[in-house]
Amino acid sequence: MTRILSLVAALVLAVPVMAAELGDDGLHKTDWMRDTFKDLREDLDEANAEGKRLMLIVEQRGCIYCTRMHEKVFPRPEIDAYLRENFFVVQINLHGDIEMTDFDGESLSEKAATRKWGLLFTPSILFLPEEVPEGQSAAQAAVALMPGAFEAGTTLDLLTWVNEKRYALDTDEDFQRYHARRIAERAAAKTD
Repeated sequence: MTRILSLVAALVLAVPVMAAELGDDGLHKTDWMRDTFKDLREDLDEANAEGKRLMLIVEQRGCIYCTRMHEKVFPRPEIDAYLRENFFVVQINLHGDIEMTDFDGESLSEKAATRKWGLLFTPSILFLPEEVPEGQSAAQAAVALMPGAFEAGTTLDLLTWVNEKRYALDTDEDFQRYHARRIAERAAAKTD
């Protein structure tokens, strides 16, 4: 009986918590993503009003790395909760035709915006500051870019680093040093 219960528990833990469904556009859809008019200044204002950080996630149909993030990383309870609590997430389709407005006022399709921003890989996540100067595009204003899929620890550390505005601290601890310190702290906590 114990063996059966252990097997059931292992199977339950192996299944993603709540993997995102695919939308008609072939992109993963989560309930923490916002369906907006993709006017980035309006999205930023709404994010600020909610006390959250604006995060733009660029994905494409058939992206195996996007699938990995949506099945293995984003559903993890600590990451899912952190995203819900701290980020206003807007999804952008790398090849999409939906009209959007960049921070610099330019109206263009999603695919034209991602080309303008120089994004080549999916997923790519742009993290925006609370204020974007006039004339800057999303790519120019971003405080950080996550280019590609990463494991849960790296993803959570980057979310935390951005949310805590560690990029603005007057220290030598850039993200890589912050991440290395967090890895060491987690390893030390396991041995205690």
